[in-house]
Amino acid sequence: MAGNYCRLFLLKTMTTSDKVPNDLIHSGSPYLRQHAYNPVNWVEWSAKAFEEAKVADKLVIVSIGYSACHWCHVMEHESFEDEEVAAVMNKFFVCIKVDREERPDIDQIYMDAVQLMTGRGGWPLNCITLPDQRPIYGGTYFPKEQWRQVLLQVYNFYKSDPVKCAEYAEELTQGVKRVELIKPNQKTETSTPDFADMYLRWSKQFDNEEGGPNRAPKFALPDSYQFLLQYYFQFKDVSCKEHVDLTLKKLAYGGIYDQIGGGFTRYSTDMLWKVPHFEKMLYDNGQMLSLYSNAYRAENNILYKEICFQIIEFVERELTSLSGGFYAALDADSEGEEGKFYVWKKEELEELFKEDAPLFLDYFNINEKGYWEHGNFIPLRNEDDEVVAERHKISVDELRQRINVMRLTAMNVRSKRVAPGLDNKVILGWNALMVKGLADAYCAFKEIRFIELAERNLEFIKQHLTGAEGLLHHNCKDPKDLPQMKDKGYAFLDDYALMIDAYIHLYQAVFKEEYLLKALELTKLVIENFADDETGFFWYTPNFGEQLIARKMEVQDNVIPSANGIMAKNLFRLSRYFGLPEYELRSKNMVQEMRKEIHSATPWYSGWAQVLLNISEPFYEVAITGDDSNDIIDQLHKTYRPNILVAVAISNSEIPLLKDRFSEGKLQLFVCRNNTCSLPVNTFNDLTQLLNQ
Repeated sequence: MAGNYCRLFLLKTMTTSDKVPNDLIHSGSPYLRQHAYNPVNWVEWSAKAFEEAKVADKLVIVSIGYSACHWCHVMEHESFEDEEVAAVMNKFFVCIKVDREERPDIDQIYMDAVQLMTGRGGWPLNCITLPDQRPIYGGTYFPKEQWRQVLLQVYNFYKSDPVKCAEYAEELTQGVKRVELIKPNQKTETSTPDFADMYLRWSKQFDNEEGGPNRAPKFALPDSYQFLLQYYFQFKDVSCKEHVDLTLKKLAYGGIYDQIGGGFTRYSTDMLWKVPHFEKMLYDNGQMLSLYSNAYRAENNILYKEICFQIIEFVERELTSLSGGFYAALDADSEGEEGKFYVWKKEELEELFKEDAPLFLDYFNINEKGYWEHGNFIPLRNEDDEVVAERHKISVDELRQRINVMRLTAMNVRSKRVAPGLDNKVILGWNALMVKGLADAYCAFKEIRFIELAERNLEFIKQHLTGAEGLLHHNCKDPKDLPQMKDKGYAFLDDYALMIDAYIHLYQAVFKEEYLLKALELTKLVIENFADDETGFFWYTPNFGEQLIARKMEVQDNVIPSANGIMAKNLFRLSRYFGLPEYELRSKNMVQEMRKEIHSATPWYSGWAQVLLNISEPFYEVAITGDDSNDIIDQLHKTYRPNILVAVAISNSEIPLLKDRFSEGKLQLFVCRNNTCSLPVNTFNDLTQLLNQ
């Protein structure tokens, strides 16, 4: 369970103050409550706020961020806590604060607007709009004086030439509507995909010394490496395997990974994976758990196993609510300083470990390599255990034992520091990523507690994030944390897509048919409430959702793969389980529409590229029926095979892939491809031969 030290942030934000709070004091969002005592008259996003702007003939500031965002904190301190700046904001504007994690639909619109205006984006995101929500100016972080000048200039422009202002807003809004919009009847590519050329183009962007991309800042982008793993599996390109192995090792050894407490931070600010942006997000760690689990299945590297177990321990300890929900994030800052919780002074470690200090300092590079700033060091690794053990003239086993003891000691000392803020939102899609990661880890390591943790989370989702008629909520608070906070917000396309994906992976881990049936049920809800019949794609917001100035389609992958790409993958797999050719056709049509983007910009469409691999290259369904299948299942789980899906029944099943394939007491293994199934076999070797044809 999340430690008490993580809750200090909540206690701080909920305490009274001698200042008069603004409307955000009533918010359920930790990020919004951080701004509750700003002198700015912040309000939450609502129709009422824009109506007030219309009546008062005021522009609107839409300021978007999230609780773990370092530069959001900086701008708050410099500008939003400043009385003079606040006076300008309050006099001339209606000021709206938005938590991007609660309202990603709003964030998408104004992020697109700012990127169209400036060519770049990020958070904090500050957009100035007309009273009808149409944007006229925006940017990210502004220093105090620049922000004050921008406010006055935009206000004067609006008052001096409202017609021109409205024309510009309309032109910009039309541009926002066109971003990532799929047009019906687009020309589609029908030739055979050239995956080797895709990989060659991508490989020119590799950093072959430190892994990852050859630029900074460096994001891990775990789904990109899922594609590269699958590409290597199917085409045996050794250079691809070498790059994946290099990247996963450098990530695990770098400062981007918390060497003391486990878990990945959001990104590295440099080329070396050394200096992280210290915030820890659930969505990164769920995806990295899947990636390292699959990489372990591919080659049994003990390092990958250690990373998986440490990620799960971190999430259990610091991001798990009392009722089994997974919290959103840990802040980058504590006591007003970025990374203060995670860095160390050399003298502090020498005092802590005494005679063992030289080993700890050497192993974690408390030296020139690990030095950051102001006398602080970031623990990181750069040598394998065998090299360090030989230098210290001890065995590898002794080294690992001593390092693990010292790591626990350091973690106990660190836990007594003022902790980074905890964002205790439970976000549906991010929880789904963690459930999927736990399912993948179970397949790799057969630790039953991983499944128990996942299933406990599903029960939380059922109790607190599921509404009328099976429709889902986007986020909530654990009632045991904050009983006065209620569920809030309808779920978005990525919430549904990621939940369907999680249910499919959990089914393939434990083969409970209820999970596969739940995936099908949610898919029907997506088609009913999100589908665009003209294109076959899906809108990000449901038909019954709030009508904003633009309705978006999410097709480009980012740190989290695109919702439409995930749905294409879901539809393809469910079509094979349930014999639904209309699902497969829809999936194939979606992928065909994206062929140009997949080929020309594979890193940003790697989720789509995985579906294209499944559609274009051999893909198999394995049906296992009868008794005594556990050994077969265990061997399949331990083997990395991204181009199969598996169904299992020990009695008659109504799942179409399994139906009429059960023979009482007899183990039978069927391999199907392109709607044609082999005669049954009953040994793993025979099954492997069929899968290798």
